[in-house]
Amino acid sequence: MTFSTADASSNHHSLRAELETLTTEAFRPELSEIDRLSTLEIAKIMNAEDATVPTAVATQLPRIAAAIDAVAERMSRGGRLIYAGAGTAGRLGVLDASECPPTFNTDPSEVVGLIAGGPSAMVTSVEGAEDSKELAEADLKELSLTPDDTVVGVSASGRTPYAVGAVEHARARGALTIGLSCNAHSALAAASEHGIEIVVGPELLTGSTRLKAGTAQKLVLNMLSTITMIRLGKTYGNLMVDVRASNEKLRARSRRIVALATGASDEEIEQALTATDGEVKNAILTILGGVDGPTAARLLEESDGRLRAALAASRG
Repeated sequence: MTFSTADASSNHHSLRAELETLTTEAFRPELSEIDRLSTLEIAKIMNAEDATVPTAVATQLPRIAAAIDAVAERMSRGGRLIYAGAGTAGRLGVLDASECPPTFNTDPSEVVGLIAGGPSAMVTSVEGAEDSKELAEADLKELSLTPDDTVVGVSASGRTPYAVGAVEHARARGALTIGLSCNAHSALAAASEHGIEIVVGPELLTGSTRLKAGTAQKLVLNMLSTITMIRLGKTYGNLMVDVRASNEKLRARSRRIVALATGASDEEIEQALTATDGEVKNAILTILGGVDGPTAARLLEESDGRLRAALAASRG
């Protein structure tokens, strides 16, 4: 199918009209001469703008909590958490997913970030990728979705075809769907079971949604992954007991976590970590539960990796 110049002009006009209705795209006349201000004045304005984001997130906390409970329920059955977005939104999803394995010792397949245009789009814009619902469908088909999976469409505008297409495809296959956007009454929220709309208002630079909108999305994604992992027993109190000690800093952190959880001496900690092949959660259980390494591993397996439950079993 070919498109005439008239068709292209009509499409551009329609899109422009649509963008003009979005809060995230609104023009702020009071900032029209911001380039004339001093660097410090601009920084103060920007800082004040950023300070409004947590308040906007707070208005959506009940919706965020409900979504997290639904995600945790499915992940406890073996489901995956999958983010799908384009541009900044996609990059934030990939970032959050990539940080879960070292923080919570999850398999890379458990929390997945999809960005329109593929991995190269993390550093280079892939023109047109965000405009394709079909591309989102193709990317998700490669993952063979199940009803236990969750797909989170992320889009500041709430209209990005890639994000909307992702949740539409996922919902049609029975997966849980969450739509995270920064405009009210968005198409993304309407397409999702859990619509989370963080309305942060117009940006400092007109339409630059990597600013407040990006910050809001980052805060919510932090909540989605972190609180889900807490619900799944990946922490003990506020300690990252499932941390993967893959470098010297994390190995030192592992020892500190065992010390904070148990109050044990350095010698006891080294013995416990040696007996459990460096597994922090297991080491804590051997110390607090008074069991050996194999018993700790068994109790944790029987408790679905939940340290508090395994400790109760060791004492029972």
